[in-house]
Amino acid sequence: MFKKILFATTASPECDEAAKVAFNLAGKYDADIKVLHVYGLPSHGFSTEVKAFRPGRNANADVDYEQSLSAEIMTGCKPHMGKVSECDVLLRSGVPPTEILRMARTLESDLIVMGVHTPMDEAGALRFRNGVGNTMQKVSKSSKAPVLIVSRPCTTCFWYFENIIFGTDLSKASDAAFAFALKAAMETGARLFIFHALDIEGMDAGTLEDPSSVEKRLEEVREKIRERYLSKAGDFVNIVVDAWEGTPSVEILKFTREHKGDLIVMAHHGKRVDEDAGMGSTVEQVVLRSSCPVASVNRDDRL
Repeated sequence: MFKKILFATTASPECDEAAKVAFNLAGKYDADIKVLHVYGLPSHGFSTEVKAFRPGRNANADVDYEQSLSAEIMTGCKPHMGKVSECDVLLRSGVPPTEILRMARTLESDLIVMGVHTPMDEAGALRFRNGVGNTMQKVSKSSKAPVLIVSRPCTTCFWYFENIIFGTDLSKASDAAFAFALKAAMETGARLFIFHALDIEGMDAGTLEDPSSVEKRLEEVREKIRERYLSKAGDFVNIVVDAWEGTPSVEILKFTREHKGDLIVMAHHGKRVDEDAGMGSTVEQVVLRSSCPVASVNRDDRL
């Protein structure tokens, strides 16, 4: 299913769970894996000193620095390598999302694995900050390859998946995400749930007050889902179609918990192709709160 995996890391504990998944997938599919770390920008002019994206760690970007950083990253990866006999550590100086996307294109990666590239607060919740927090958003919006975002421990790790949740807004962008979700379900033998949340913000008060009207709208959506996707599923029949009303990110998370989802698959762009990289889109809200990995897929499936 995967041949070339790019694991983008901040070389910090926040990416440990993503590392486990990246190396597990590489071992399972005998895929080539590259580990990329973008360490910072020149502090000024032609100086060799870089402003590291890891807080409080400015350094001179010379050969010794890169060798030390590479060794540190490799040491952190070794406990997760499993069946992977070797991997290459790639270091780049620059803006993280730009360099991750550039490297993925250069390597023709068919999967990018990332943590959320942001720290935890004292209560264990994810905190987004400028510069680092935007990396996940920008990469998942622009990548041609699927982006698998792992923010919390993943105990099932793909080949043990039982339930895959495909959240769709019935847009063209979601068609590529469905192709990925379908292949993942066929590969793992998981049940595929196709789910749509009917956004209550787009419904008038009279409709919301009439349960029969809401249910009629939901059944119309379910029929659209069947028409759009089931014909593309071929012989794969382990599919469940459903729709709920509510705020999309909230309902997707509730649906995933209720059905014990192991993976959520979504298109990042959806209908809002003009959205900025802030924490505003449905997929980003899902990533922030999901207890399982989230795959963001924007382009035609290339696997």
